[in-house]
Amino acid sequence: MQEFTVVIVGGGPSGLAISALLTQNSISHTILEKEDCNASLWRKNAYDRLNLHLASEFCSLPLMPHPPSGPTYLTKDQFLQYIDKYVNHFDIKPRYYCVVESAKYDEVKNKWVVEAKNTLEGTLEIYGAKFLVIASGENSEGFIPNFHGLGKFEGDVVHSKYYKSGSKYKSKDVLVVGCGNSGMEIAYDLQNWGANTSIVIRNPLHVFTRNMIRIGMRLVHYFPVYIADTIITILAKLKYGDLSKYGIYRPKDGPLYLKNITGKSAVIDVGTIEKIKEGSIKVVPSGIKKIEKKNVIFENNMEKEFDAIVFATGYKSVANEWLKDYTYALNEKGFPKNPFPKHWKGDHGLYCAGLARKGLFGVKKDAEAIAEDIKQTLKFN
Repeated sequence: MQEFTVVIVGGGPSGLAISALLTQNSISHTILEKEDCNASLWRKNAYDRLNLHLASEFCSLPLMPHPPSGPTYLTKDQFLQYIDKYVNHFDIKPRYYCVVESAKYDEVKNKWVVEAKNTLEGTLEIYGAKFLVIASGENSEGFIPNFHGLGKFEGDVVHSKYYKSGSKYKSKDVLVVGCGNSGMEIAYDLQNWGANTSIVIRNPLHVFTRNMIRIGMRLVHYFPVYIADTIITILAKLKYGDLSKYGIYRPKDGPLYLKNITGKSAVIDVGTIEKIKEGSIKVVPSGIKKIEKKNVIFENNMEKEFDAIVFATGYKSVANEWLKDYTYALNEKGFPKNPFPKHWKGDHGLYCAGLARKGLFGVKKDAEAIAEDIKQTLKFN
């Protein structure tokens, strides 16, 4: 058994951020990462045109803010360059090819015992630690609803995690299921590549430019959330007008309030709304009822043939599959059981980072809170 003070599961931004802070405090730790690289979701599973939707001031990791002279909005490649610089600066060395198979708390020895398979060498490795940090991410596995007939669909089926670009869908009929940021941007990308694109939008959603969201996030430092929500919602109405005629309805509650309560983000428009207004992207205001061969039958009984379906239907945490004592920090869906802002802390030295659905800004806050709590616990024990 290899002994550390802290074992971190996951080498994404959350795991890297905590590692940097623990290094600063000379706390022994290791990162177990199942892939062959850090930030694998960004490096391997992000579509080509992805940019960070939030301003760089809200997308830094602890101890290394983005320079004011840099770009306001980072591209995927620019963010990965930042990650590489971060890893080199803090000399972070994750243990790659380490797939955690089991983690449980030993109440006799008062420590966590983690079993991980080294897929490169085919060996089983065992780690012991006083603290265990779940940093495997909320986007670890794509979720696709089990629609009747989906398994026999005769076209292509892809989750947004594996979508790269619309280049292979030119002149094809493609349905995007899911109208969050990924779904709306993928629909835009598909149309730009010449696909005949439709998107399912059946729930109310807020739509803003990224500068509007930046204004809102700055305002909440000085005013209550409802005032910030009111201001940016007025700005959105002035820019986009009444979108209900296109099948898009605004929620009654404000966007920042909804983000805080539900974790659901407003849509940052990359040009999709203009495509919808001009009819280049068709809105289907109804859910899927069933699928027959290449035909998709919707709940409003509309029926259309598609060559491909892209599911931008979100992700699920898989921490519960390997974390045997997950109830110390997580609920049955693999997300924090404790309400915000104490969501990051569990019992018996178990923590979860990056599971608050607050993006990179939330990752930074979680990492700082966890590292400080570990530091104080060690100080007084």
